[in-house]
Amino acid sequence: MELVTFWFILITVLWIGYLVLEGFDFGVGMLLPILGRNDTDRRVMINTIAPIWDGNEVWLIVAGGATFAAFPEWYATLFSGFYLPLLLILVGLIIRGVAFEYRGTIEGDRWRNLWDTAIVVGSTLPALLWGVAFANIVRGVPIDADKQFTGTLFTLLNPYGLLGGLTTLLLFAFHGALFLGLRTEGEIRARAIALAAKLSVPAIGVAVVFALWTQLAYGKAWTWGVVVVAAVALLTAAYGAFREREALGFGSTVLATASAVVLLFGCLFPDVMPSSTNELFSLTIHNASSTHYTLVVMTWAACFLTPVVILYQSWTYWVFWHRIGATKIPPGHGLPWSTPEAEASYR
Repeated sequence: MELVTFWFILITVLWIGYLVLEGFDFGVGMLLPILGRNDTDRRVMINTIAPIWDGNEVWLIVAGGATFAAFPEWYATLFSGFYLPLLLILVGLIIRGVAFEYRGTIEGDRWRNLWDTAIVVGSTLPALLWGVAFANIVRGVPIDADKQFTGTLFTLLNPYGLLGGLTTLLLFAFHGALFLGLRTEGEIRARAIALAAKLSVPAIGVAVVFALWTQLAYGKAWTWGVVVVAAVALLTAAYGAFREREALGFGSTVLATASAVVLLFGCLFPDVMPSSTNELFSLTIHNASSTHYTLVVMTWAACFLTPVVILYQSWTYWVFWHRIGATKIPPGHGLPWSTPEAEASYR
C-alpha cells in the first residue's frame, strides 16, 4: 500500500472517531431544552458528557494536524475555501466549551439560561455545518489551476450541501438521544428513548435520500455495500429505540455514523478535493501530498501514538461509564463529582 493511501485511510479513521464521539455530544447539547424540563434535568444531561467532551475533540485536532502534515495542499485549499463555515464551527465549539465551564459558576436562572442557550447554539452549528462542508467536498467546488478556491459562501449553499447538513443534524440528534438513554436513569432516560424513537423517522428518511443521492452521483461499485450497512444500522437503531433497547440503538448509530464517513471518503478517493471547474484541477492523494520522507516519519509517529490515544480514551470511557440521574446530582450547580460524597458514588 502506498503511504499516501495509508494516510488517506488514517485520516478517514480519525474523522470516524471524531464524528462518532462528538456526534452524541452535539446531540446532547441540541436536545438540552427539549429533554431538560428543569435545571436538574439539564445538569444530568450535561454531566453525561462532562468528563469526555473535551477528549472527543482531540480527534478533530489530530485529524486537522494529520491533514496539514500529510496533504498540505488539501489543507490549504480547504481552509481558504471553507474559511467562513470552518470559522463558524470553531466559534460554536469555543462557545460550547466556555458554557460548560461557566454555567455553574454563578447561582441564578438568567445566568444558567444564557449558557444553556450557548450550549445549544454551540452544538447545533457544528452539527449542521460539518454535513454541509463534507457534502460540498464530495460534490466538488470551484478550484482553478493554481489550486485556489474561486467560489463564495453561496457556492456551498446548494441543495446537496444543505441536505448533507440536515442529515448530520438529525443523525447526531438521534445519536445523542440514544446516548442519553444509555447514560441516564429514571424519567429522563424514558423521555430520551421516547424522543429517539420519534427522531428515528425523519433521521432515517433524510439519511436515505442523502445516501442514495451520494451513491448515484458520486459513488463507486463497492460503496453500495456501505450504503446497505448504513441503512441496516439505522433501521436497527430505530428498532432499538422503539423497543427501549438503548444499547443496541446506540451501537447502531455508531455504525451508521461510521458508515456515512466511509461512504463520503470512499466516494472521494483518490481525490481529496474535486474541482467542479475542471477535473484536471482536482486535488488528489498524489498531487496534494507531502514528500515521501515526511510521510515515512509521520507513519512511525502515528503507529506509536494512535494506539496510545485510543487506549487512554477507552480507559476514560470505562471509568465514567455509569448511569446518572437526578438523585446523583448534589446541591448547587457544579459537576456531580464536585463533592467528596458525589465522587464516592462513582467508585
